[in-house]
Amino acid sequence: MVRNRPRPALRLAGCAAASAFALAVLPATPAAAAGPAAGTPHLDAVEKSLREVSPGLEGSVWERTAGNRLDASAADPTDWLLQTPGCWGDASCAQRPGSERLLAKMTENISKARRTVDISSLAPFPDGAFQDAIVAGLKKSVEGGNKLRVRVLVGAAPVYHLNVLPSSYRDDLRKKLGKAADSITLNVASMTTSKTAFSWNHSKLLVVDGESAITGGINSWKGDYLETGHPVSDVDLALTGPAAGSAGRYLDELWGFTCGNKNNIASVWFAASPGASCMAAMEKEANPTPAPATGDLQVIAVGGLGVGIKDRDASSAFSPELPTAPDTKCVVGLHDNTNADRDYDTVNPEESALRSLVDSATDHIEISQQDLTATCPPLPRYDIRLYDALAKKLAAGVKVRIVVSDPANRGAVGSGGYSQIKSLDEISDALRGRLALITGGKQGAQATMCSNLQLASARVADSPTWADGKPYAQHHKLVSVDGSAFYIGSKNLYPAWLQDFGYIVESPDAARQLDAKLLAPQWNTSKATATFDYERGICQG
Repeated sequence: MVRNRPRPALRLAGCAAASAFALAVLPATPAAAAGPAAGTPHLDAVEKSLREVSPGLEGSVWERTAGNRLDASAADPTDWLLQTPGCWGDASCAQRPGSERLLAKMTENISKARRTVDISSLAPFPDGAFQDAIVAGLKKSVEGGNKLRVRVLVGAAPVYHLNVLPSSYRDDLRKKLGKAADSITLNVASMTTSKTAFSWNHSKLLVVDGESAITGGINSWKGDYLETGHPVSDVDLALTGPAAGSAGRYLDELWGFTCGNKNNIASVWFAASPGASCMAAMEKEANPTPAPATGDLQVIAVGGLGVGIKDRDASSAFSPELPTAPDTKCVVGLHDNTNADRDYDTVNPEESALRSLVDSATDHIEISQQDLTATCPPLPRYDIRLYDALAKKLAAGVKVRIVVSDPANRGAVGSGGYSQIKSLDEISDALRGRLALITGGKQGAQATMCSNLQLASARVADSPTWADGKPYAQHHKLVSVDGSAFYIGSKNLYPAWLQDFGYIVESPDAARQLDAKLLAPQWNTSKATATFDYERGICQG
């Protein structure tokens, strides 16, 4: 991938695999457990699964709340959906309203802070206009007389420890803040929880006062998203209400590890403002009371702890049947957390949540992702249970649409770019193999896929590339079912053992907005690349 500044030869692109190579809604009280409600079958199904798999992590890693609101502006009730770059149909991407809205929303939310600002991302630290948006918001808050606690956490692959220096970021941020820095208690850290399992923070969060949150897949990197002629297509959502506090408490879990290992430079690099200690429980201490209800939306916040923070949920009686597939194993002896580790499941409830969301569909599923296949080796090729859930839905006549990043983004080594596959066939071949177990053979599987599947690589405009000739890169982590419920977060659907976080929202109105603003224009520009499209009779075998 062409970049605007020097970086390591192997770039992460928000996925674990690259660095592996570098190493070799209803009105209710805002209670944490809102409980099943009429009209939320998808949330109910996901919640049931989470209570079976990770009961001991409720309230810290996952939580269902009521009383939330998607945080749109008065001018546009759909702009809670934060897209980059937002220039559908324009290969030159001359105007980027999505990126502009994201930056403005970051500043707006931070400027309203009275107590805390929590930021997490994948290394490197925010830069360019992203950093400017953070600084502007902090200055405005401090000008209002507020004293703030601020945490900035990035996950770093071990090779990135040579380049990502919390002390440098701290110094740069304090310099830009000027006098306002005196009113801010600052923690900055980069962390790796397991080198051998390729695990580090991958969540992308901006949480303010436990009352507002922005999360999704967007990394705050100017070179990939802003100062380029081929910006990454990505998506976040913004919300307010008790679910924002769920995100803050999740970050307390990550900071608990970070503060506990701040003297171990093999795992954590830490810096703070003068005299500041490591704020492991900032959310719990500064925002102990759940945020007041701001709307009528029910939301499940769900994250994962990756590998290295907690081995298992000791209160879980989860006893899954773990299927096998010979084409997922790529390196003899490398432990497969995704497909063969019950304990890993119990501390990574987001994986079960996403499978359950897919399994809850009765009519149609839209998946928009960077990939559904990992770089193999060293990671397992795919999540067998996810593919089995998709195969079961296809066999039942549920329509499934999958759009992934253009394979032309694949790097020279492993996932050096924004794709990990050489061809869409890698997805359809694996899916056909799992479907054949249901239909009785590959001929029946192929017929089922031809009748119910759409599979394509992402385009933003009708032309096959951006105007500068570079392929379209997509970094979405999005699943939508039945035009009613959807997940937006940082969790990839391919095997990746990271710390991730996202929200599952059930709202037909919001799902319609998601379709109108993202899924429909995406398919309109991307369907020319389809290898399967039941609507147009395209069926490659």
